[in-house]
Amino acid sequence: MKKKALRILAISLLLVIALLVAIPFFLEAKIGDILKNNVNANVNAHLDFTDARLSLLGSFPNAEVTLENVTLLNTTPFEGDTLFAARMIGLKMGLGELFKSQGDPIGIKNFQVDGAQLNIKIDSAENANYDIAKKSEIEDVTEQPTNGFSFNLESYGITESQVSYTDLATGTSLVLSDLQHSGTGDLSLETSELDTQTQAQVTFGMDSTNYLSKNKLKLDALIGIDLKENKYTFLKNEALINQLPLIFDGFVKVNEKNQEVAISFETPSSDFKNFLAVIPEEYSKNIENVKTTGNFTVKGDINGVVDETHIPKFNISINSENASFKYPDLPKSVRNVFIDTEISNTTGITEDTFITIEKLSFKIEEDQFNMTSKISELMGNTKVNAHIDGTMNLANISQAYPVPADLNLSGILNADVTTAFDMTAVEKKQYEKTKTVGNVGIRNFEYGSTEIANPVKLNSVAMSFTPETVNLEQMNGITGQTDFDITGKISNLLGFMFNDEKVQGNFNLKSNTFALNDFMVEETMDTSETKSEVPEATEEKIKIPSFLDVSINAAANTVIYDNISLKDVKGNLRIKDEKAVLSNMTSSIFDGQMAFNGEVSTKDETPTFAMELDMDQLQIGETFEAMEMFQVLAPIAQVLKGKLDTEIKLSGNLTEDFTPDLLTLTGDLLANVMTREINTEQAPLLSSLDGKLDFVNLKELDLKDLKTKLSFENGLVSVKPFTIQYRDIAINVDGGHSFDRKLDYKATMEVPAKYLGKQVNDLIAQMDDGDLETLTVPITANIGGDYSSPNVSTDLASGVKNLTGQLVEIQKQKLLNKGKDKAADLIGGLLSDNSSENDSTQNEDSTSDGVKAVLGGILGGNKNEKDSTQTEIDSLAAPKKDPVEEAAKGILGGLFGKKKDTVKKE
Repeated sequence: MKKKALRILAISLLLVIALLVAIPFFLEAKIGDILKNNVNANVNAHLDFTDARLSLLGSFPNAEVTLENVTLLNTTPFEGDTLFAARMIGLKMGLGELFKSQGDPIGIKNFQVDGAQLNIKIDSAENANYDIAKKSEIEDVTEQPTNGFSFNLESYGITESQVSYTDLATGTSLVLSDLQHSGTGDLSLETSELDTQTQAQVTFGMDSTNYLSKNKLKLDALIGIDLKENKYTFLKNEALINQLPLIFDGFVKVNEKNQEVAISFETPSSDFKNFLAVIPEEYSKNIENVKTTGNFTVKGDINGVVDETHIPKFNISINSENASFKYPDLPKSVRNVFIDTEISNTTGITEDTFITIEKLSFKIEEDQFNMTSKISELMGNTKVNAHIDGTMNLANISQAYPVPADLNLSGILNADVTTAFDMTAVEKKQYEKTKTVGNVGIRNFEYGSTEIANPVKLNSVAMSFTPETVNLEQMNGITGQTDFDITGKISNLLGFMFNDEKVQGNFNLKSNTFALNDFMVEETMDTSETKSEVPEATEEKIKIPSFLDVSINAAANTVIYDNISLKDVKGNLRIKDEKAVLSNMTSSIFDGQMAFNGEVSTKDETPTFAMELDMDQLQIGETFEAMEMFQVLAPIAQVLKGKLDTEIKLSGNLTEDFTPDLLTLTGDLLANVMTREINTEQAPLLSSLDGKLDFVNLKELDLKDLKTKLSFENGLVSVKPFTIQYRDIAINVDGGHSFDRKLDYKATMEVPAKYLGKQVNDLIAQMDDGDLETLTVPITANIGGDYSSPNVSTDLASGVKNLTGQLVEIQKQKLLNKGKDKAADLIGGLLSDNSSENDSTQNEDSTSDGVKAVLGGILGGNKNEKDSTQTEIDSLAAPKKDPVEEAAKGILGGLFGKKKDTVKKE
């Protein structure tokens, strides 16, 4: 019997275990739909997740549901915004909750959230994106059934999360980052205690001003919870803001139409270290060993109701009396520290918030700084009335306070400024209603940092304030090779400081030497031996500040950029909308003059530029040696000696170091070359042409008044056809090349025959014809390959061959005409003889002698005497028979035959 009972128990246990293992397989596919349906049925938002897992064994007798990659997206008016997202959410509940009907609330005992982002937003119309609960059609909410979830929590945890709050209506923002929060307690009871631990970094801003920036916050709070009264009481609490400890007590009660708040807090001690603890730790450093005297206290209370029109009344006081502190590793101390500040609201109306600084002063040695200020209607039409005065040796700051290691300050600051204004006048740009008067002066100021190439030394700075402007009466100094003297005025300093306006001003800049390299920082390279570790890139692109709207009239004796020196630079620089516009700029460069206008814009992701340059009488060699762009556009020109005038229009993109991206250049270049000299030895292209064209000596090219036009786009340069002169040869050039100096040019010329060698010249001389001296042959030189190793091909051989054929043809025609003329003379003589009826033998012999004489003149006469004409005919026409000779023989043969018959008959 006992064994049977054990067997039944074992079987039952196995069945339970089997069910615990099997049930998740049956329910896991449905659990996601159950959760989505419960949430989406009750909110005006859309819940989704990538995976849902169910486990019964790990948390038995509870069920555990894990959701991954959870998102909750808003609907109108925040369509598509993410209200909530999380890497993981874990929910723990009783087993019975899994089998409830759809619509019944699911009771949650524990939840864990990891990697969450909660984004709370209130738009300018005061719509809240967290107001997502669906409105019930049943007016009496006590009679409607409960849907969704019920939280009978025993514990919860939130890790590696962030909560952000943005109120566009009030310009307020609050971010809790690196949030770690946990709580334990039984919230299923009507009264209970919740023990919480919180760590986070707090960033708080209002109206574009950050009051807290990632300040550390730690809070350990034991909270009493009364669910019946909806009252939450701080029972035992301790907080740390940065390193400042605070203790507080009180309660928050949630009513149907408002919330009641009654909280008080204060520092647990009055040690002046409490003040240093407020400053972020990276600036205050380790304060444990700092020696202090005097006191510092923070005390406050918050009481009242929170509803649509009220905030709690509050009063926060910050006080210090004749305190001092000294860091152990620094030689000087800060003493006579007085702080008397109050932040208060006595009405519960938001606008009636005041900040009063009755006194804020301190001394370092004998230098003293003082400030008083009253700020009223902080959340409404803020009114400011403030005064600062004092003298400070800036070098003493780093000797009394642990400033960043790379911050090196020196110089004497004198200030005496009073200001009074309200934000309505500033927002409406009614600066005449503001009052700012006084002076600020700096002498022998020096500032050095790793973020700038050279320390900046200001010999003297003088500023005066009027209600409308800030007058920069003097600012002269040096940095590296650069010296500068600046004067001018800013017309809307308050608008820039408080109203997000651009700085508007006009300035005059004078400089003897202005080196642009003094304002460029070399990129630091990683010299660590561990090559496998690649450091992350932290370099930011250069941007023209978007807040500048200024005009600068500049004049500099010398401006240096890389290896280029510009002399007597004058012109205007206009900066606006992230664009710098140069106008009416003039300069002396390379022994010539240059005028230019242009602009640079960094508004888009890729910076761009456009520029027009007009250069007169520039030394060609210096220009092309110093300016990479000229070497790319016309590499052959660097071997010219002399001067040039040029007009350039170009535009394109800029690289990250603000040099032109050559492959994006587009524009035109019109050049007028004034030179007669050329150095062929430095140009492989010209050497190759010299080798291919023996009849041309490129050193003797006449480049006087040479004009050409280049156009370039997408890395290609096209040359408008131009003509250069060599003696009596006109050489026409056209084609183009790429920015990587690949050549595609053609040079065509009409070459007089006399330049084509001795053989051709001998033929012309033998022909003894003055007209042949003007005979020309077209020759083309094709130039390809790379500029440093060009390929040159010509049709010179075929040109000479064609010329020889022309000369042969001309000679033939001359001989043919010569033979025809002699034959005509012969026939004329014969016909004249036949007109006589005299048959005497004497006349017959005379006729015969005459024909022989003619034939001797045409065919050579005496065979022993060499005839040059016959030699030319033999050499040019052999082995073909000369048509002149054949024609003459035919004519004479006919004539002779007829004459012989007549003689015989006679």
